[in-house]
Amino acid sequence: MRRGAFLVLLLFAFPVTAEAQSGSPVAAEGWNPRLAAQVYGAAFAFMAPRTLNAIPMANLTLWGLRGLTALDPLVGPTLSSTAINLISRNQTVLTLPLPPPTDAASWGNIAATLCDKATQVSPAIASAGTTGIVTSFFDELFNHLDPYSRYIAPGDSDPDRLSAGPGFALGSRGRGASIESVDPSGPAATAGLAVGDRVLSIDGHRTRGQALSTLDNWLGGAPGSTADLVILPQGSRRPVHIAVPRAALLPETVFPALQNGILTIQIAGFERNTAQHLRQAIASSTGNVRGIVLDLRGNRGGLLDQAVAIAGTLVVSGTIASTIGRDPAANQLWRGSGVDTASGLPIIVLVDGRTASAAEVLAAALADNRRAVVVGSATLGKGLVQTGTALPDGGDLLVTWARVLAPLGWPLQGLGVMPQVCTSGGADQVEAALQSLADGTQVLAGALNASRAARPGISLSRILQIRQACPAALGSALDSQAAQFLLTTPAAYAAAQASLR
Repeated sequence: MRRGAFLVLLLFAFPVTAEAQSGSPVAAEGWNPRLAAQVYGAAFAFMAPRTLNAIPMANLTLWGLRGLTALDPLVGPTLSSTAINLISRNQTVLTLPLPPPTDAASWGNIAATLCDKATQVSPAIASAGTTGIVTSFFDELFNHLDPYSRYIAPGDSDPDRLSAGPGFALGSRGRGASIESVDPSGPAATAGLAVGDRVLSIDGHRTRGQALSTLDNWLGGAPGSTADLVILPQGSRRPVHIAVPRAALLPETVFPALQNGILTIQIAGFERNTAQHLRQAIASSTGNVRGIVLDLRGNRGGLLDQAVAIAGTLVVSGTIASTIGRDPAANQLWRGSGVDTASGLPIIVLVDGRTASAAEVLAAALADNRRAVVVGSATLGKGLVQTGTALPDGGDLLVTWARVLAPLGWPLQGLGVMPQVCTSGGADQVEAALQSLADGTQVLAGALNASRAARPGISLSRILQIRQACPAALGSALDSQAAQFLLTTPAAYAAAQASLR
């Protein structure tokens, strides 16, 4: 993630120390103190107004410099009220006066000057080079903040998740191959290809007798290139030649299945096309459906705006989620769109201990607005939002700057989502809980009320106490069984919905 508008690029002369003037050894090859100073200064300027809690630059600098100790245990910093020192083998080797508290450029210079001296006294630190020293600096700094803020070194950015292809998936058909699914936003759909069409050849290669993995390799290629296909349309006896461009395609995250009048939609993550594909899955099946199950088990999150968009098109009115932070730009509020794309069908949301981040936002939004019943176990509890910037070395900085609040005002961070039907206690407890709901009683009322009454700043001990009512666990067949019961027992479904106030 890059936020050019917030990037502060600080260009200044690197300070010349007394040691350099006296002709001491220069820094080892591969270490660039001037670039490090720019990186540290830009990072401090970006972080200062955005971290969840205000942190003095002296602390940021001290924490980062402790990363030198990770490279050489005999080297590290100390901080007093007037100076910052570098210690090597129990001796002070450099002392620098503290700059003005809010001068990011000067603090960046201080950090880089001390790192520069460290390369001169420690071969282990010098051998790490610029990338190693800067990475260790930020690793140690972020150890003092939260698990999600991080530095991504140049060349170590998250791998490109996009693949290039014509936008359809193949399945076996005898010894041949046919189209099993078509990305509705991909080039194959634009070209008129449909599920069931047989693919006879790809770029002149016959598909008959070939493994699907081989065919997938043939379909792939550089974005903008063309896949030359021979297609036998379903119901036709005449093959047709068609050239379909390859485009960068996002991985599919929405997997619908309709059985016995229940539309189960697994959402594996949140990509740029997830909300669109979910709406299409509902729209194409609504006439045959009496209930919907959204399976978020194992969903680690993704794009927050996609989770919000899904919730917004299922909740007619009311708050979907909000974020709060020190930077006014971090404060956002999302509300329902006014249109329920599921036309009021009952919804069950399946979650487990791996459900996290954007998936928790969706589950909480539907539960708090009484639009769905959540089934499973307590979720992970990742309710922090990061913002990012590019740094002068080509790396990226991601900094946590906001907390996510559910519609009823409780923080997702730490707490996670408490389900209305808990399945982590075993089959007997699930059966008893469902029967109690059918009789109008919610056995989790205390835990649900406690979790929804929580506010930012809640203690860890209180969080653990609340979560004990439904410990996090992996999903199981009990989740689907409970969903089936709720969708076929209106009284139980209504009682579970009503349990959130």
